[in-house]
Amino acid sequence: MLKQNLSLKLSQKLSPRQIQLMKLIQLPTLDFEQKLKQEIEENPALEFDENQLKEEYENQEEDFDQEGNQSIEADINVDEYLSDDEIPSYRLQVNNYSPDQEYKEIPYAQGDSFHQLLVQQLSTCMLDEQQMRIGVFLVGSIDQSGYLRRSLDDIVDDLAFTQSIITDADELEKLLKVIQTFDPVGVGARNLQECLLIQLRRKKPSSSIDLAIGILDNFFESFTKKHYKKLIQRLSITEQQLKEAISEIESLNPKPGGSQGSDYRFVEPVVPDFTVRIEDGGLILNLNNRNVPELQVSRNYKDLLLGYKDAEKKSKAQRDTVTFIKQKLDSAKWFIEAIKQRQDTLLTTMNEIVKYQTAYFMSGDDRDLKPMILKDIADRIDMDISTVSRVANSKYVDTPYGVKKIKEFFSESMTNDKGEEVSTKEIKKILQLTIQSEDKKKPLTDEKLVGILKDKGYPIARRTIAKYREQLGIPVARLRKKI
Repeated sequence: MLKQNLSLKLSQKLSPRQIQLMKLIQLPTLDFEQKLKQEIEENPALEFDENQLKEEYENQEEDFDQEGNQSIEADINVDEYLSDDEIPSYRLQVNNYSPDQEYKEIPYAQGDSFHQLLVQQLSTCMLDEQQMRIGVFLVGSIDQSGYLRRSLDDIVDDLAFTQSIITDADELEKLLKVIQTFDPVGVGARNLQECLLIQLRRKKPSSSIDLAIGILDNFFESFTKKHYKKLIQRLSITEQQLKEAISEIESLNPKPGGSQGSDYRFVEPVVPDFTVRIEDGGLILNLNNRNVPELQVSRNYKDLLLGYKDAEKKSKAQRDTVTFIKQKLDSAKWFIEAIKQRQDTLLTTMNEIVKYQTAYFMSGDDRDLKPMILKDIADRIDMDISTVSRVANSKYVDTPYGVKKIKEFFSESMTNDKGEEVSTKEIKKILQLTIQSEDKKKPLTDEKLVGILKDKGYPIARRTIAKYREQLGIPVARLRKKI
């Protein structure tokens, strides 16, 4: 049986404007600029001019009459929405940057994609119509690394079902050999071994090249596992000869497609949201001036309001127009205020991060990074953790040591043998330096690394060493071995 009950409860919900403000805070510089352009297009009361100053407007509450309709003449003071020419210019300026500071645009380069380059080379080959169609299909099956990952039998079936082309694996093999002569060298290979061999065979013959081809052709597994002593014995060569052959192999490109343009991978330019500089022994933090737009009310809207003010008789059409104008002006005023709140939030949060990590910003050494989590900053600036997360997410800071992601300054803590809390980034840096200075003929195993870090005052388990090593992209000791 269905029943209806009434219940009272208290709940907290974000208003639409608060949600929009949170979204503005989360946007990095480039996305924020796109949002500005979109808002200006949608709200004709807003204008953006980098050479003009931002104007501020006083807020006025809206009252409603008994019929629920907005009372235009009683509630709108047109003068409140018109600019006051007597306001000193210094009150309208944003102090974050100087008016003559250069505004830089980022150029974008565009060229042919990786697959387009292959199709262009294919068109220069002497192929009939069916062979050309098959060749284009093969090129389309090559991934962005330059490899053909699918079997020829599967491609034969796809050609029959999707292109109505009847062929066999032998014909595909012949066309694939043609594609493997294209640039970049190594494209069209079906595995790493074939890719490296294609590149070696395109080089000028020499004793080290011939030896490298023999190693990859006949002893590929032993080579990948770095069983160098076994290779020296089986090939009856010296250690120096093996070293020269390995040097030739290491100079090859394992991902030939990666050097060309991509159809699906877009590299966006990084625009730092903040700048930190060392001046007179202290740190200076600035918000990127592109984060501080200069917005003003449309001159056309001002003229409409003046016309309404000067009119002796106000028609219904004029009232409707002024109602629309007031809505747009209120929206524009709130958006300008939201931008200022965004600016204040970004600067407040980043300023506290810089204070917390002063030692790092002064030295640039990762070992000076203090353990810091989102809650540490949120407690200091009396904001919610989610707000700090939005500021740190997808934003960058230009430091004297390069452009860094803000979230890289956050890390968990571990306790050393003195009972002090240290950042996990500090431990990773020490681990990285230890591995860099090891004897490559006898690389350090994870067990030995545990002992070395323990001697340095960092008691860490072997599985933790393995986890940090993988996060740093460092292979196991066997794969770091060199002759």
